[in-house]
Amino acid sequence: MKVNKFLSWCLVLALGFASVACSDDDEPEWNDNGSKVELPYNRMFILNEGSFNQNNAGISFFAPKNDAASISDIFYQQNGMRLGDTGQSMIEYRDNIYVAVYGSNYLAKLNAACVEITRKSFVSDSDLSAGIRYMTAKDGYIYASFYGGIVAKINANTLDVEAKLQTGGANLEGIAIEGNNLYVANSYEKVYNPETDKNVYNYLTDVFVIDLRSFTKKETLTVVKNPNQLVEEEDKLFLISWDYSRESYVLQMIDPKANNSVKELGYATNMAAGNDMLYLVDSRTDYSSKPYVTTNTFSSYDIKSGRLNQTSFLKNAPAELTNASVYMMTVDDETGDIYIGVTHYSDSNGDMYRFKKDGTFVEKFDCGGQNPKAAVFFD
Repeated sequence: MKVNKFLSWCLVLALGFASVACSDDDEPEWNDNGSKVELPYNRMFILNEGSFNQNNAGISFFAPKNDAASISDIFYQQNGMRLGDTGQSMIEYRDNIYVAVYGSNYLAKLNAACVEITRKSFVSDSDLSAGIRYMTAKDGYIYASFYGGIVAKINANTLDVEAKLQTGGANLEGIAIEGNNLYVANSYEKVYNPETDKNVYNYLTDVFVIDLRSFTKKETLTVVKNPNQLVEEEDKLFLISWDYSRESYVLQMIDPKANNSVKELGYATNMAAGNDMLYLVDSRTDYSSKPYVTTNTFSSYDIKSGRLNQTSFLKNAPAELTNASVYMMTVDDETGDIYIGVTHYSDSNGDMYRFKKDGTFVEKFDCGGQNPKAAVFFD
């Protein structure tokens, strides 16, 4: 009997240690080397684009569990320098932050506390000097679109450019990966008109499909002109084209399993993917009124069922969100929370509206900078 009790206690202790070990494995320690501030485990970083040519882009910090104070420009506080001109895009990959700054034309790798590890400038690279735009990542590489028509394959560890692909396009924008293929939007080109002695915009209708294994262009898809924002969710690609000749921007779906067929789904000016859903807003501005009035219509697309729900996915949203200038939307893929960033342009900092997965309003907070552009989460 004594032996049995002893074995029972040993088993209890072993299970307890195993439980602790599993818990530790589930919550890896973030790399906070060099941090000047103590940050909680759950973190949200917001990229604020700033105003063009004003050198006022920045990254702010917010604690989703409200267990730490917000920091309006944590990049400056951690690194003692400004982010630069025009924060364009930001992603989280392998527990690091990658941020592309278009005006200053560089890519930076930051740790989980927003401390810069290394950066790569493209200013002196004649192939990439027109400016970095958007990024995605896979298998240890960052793939970035550039104005000038080039996609760069960049080592995610060192930021060395290991390959460049001239797509034959002009100004590349949104970029996304599905399977072994990379999709990139070819938006517009400037063409000189000798009669007016001015450049005019020629809006293009291309999405390039690139084989990641060979890093070669394999196909060109025809989409609505001026393709821009591109995201992947549930094995499909979703694209918004800024076609100024239509009543609003055009939402499309690319289905890789159906030979990359392209289908129009409706109108949307911004989107975010998560929870097997596509969250949408269609912002329309009445320029005949003074001051101008913008009206936002929120909707969602159920990717699995292929059903567009015209009813707003938001509940008890603040009234001002109906007429706010929505600049970005994103979803925390761990919690399912939906964040909607609005801009006041150069008048003041942007605001962020947070909703639960079911659309219930949680809170509103200051973005810490102008024109919130993107966000990443550590949780």
